[in-house]
Amino acid sequence: MNLDDKSLFLDAMEDVKPLKNCADSQWIKPQKENMVTRPDTTQLDNFLTTDFLEIIPMDTPLEYKREGVQTGVLDKLRLGKYSQQASLNLIRQPVERCRQMLFAYILQAKQDGLRNLLIVHGKGREDKSHANVVRSFLAHWLAEFEEVQAFCVAMPHHGGSGACYVALKKSDQAKLETWEKHAKRSR
Repeated sequence: MNLDDKSLFLDAMEDVKPLKNCADSQWIKPQKENMVTRPDTTQLDNFLTTDFLEIIPMDTPLEYKREGVQTGVLDKLRLGKYSQQASLNLIRQPVERCRQMLFAYILQAKQDGLRNLLIVHGKGREDKSHANVVRSFLAHWLAEFEEVQAFCVAMPHHGGSGACYVALKKSDQAKLETWEKHAKRSR
């Protein structure tokens, strides 16, 4: 970069301010223009438990498939073949905050009819590190949601062992749309 390029860059960036705290920000890509607002989760019972938890060793990949879900679905999920519709960043958050954020995030994703999510929990170097404690709770919590069909470790470009893909059940509306689409083809 020559001196002129550097001065142009610095001039262009003069009024840019760094983000203060983006660790607890959530991003959900709207699918519909008239999206319903976020549910007030303070009035809903957060059923996610914080009881005694067995820590999952770092070398054990996160993976879960609800009974009745085809193995091919988990295989595609593991290979990152489903596009991620939203993501949640839990890095450096206290466990209770992660619990609250996950609860609100899954409820919102369900309400918005999303199917494929990415949750970034971070990587810990040791089994008892904070990131691995959050990772272990996350695996436990995701299995507590009826909406969660499967989850697994993300591909390296999405965070690898510091993130996981989550597949949610198809909403009743999406099931109806699929049925109608296939019914039209068979006519």
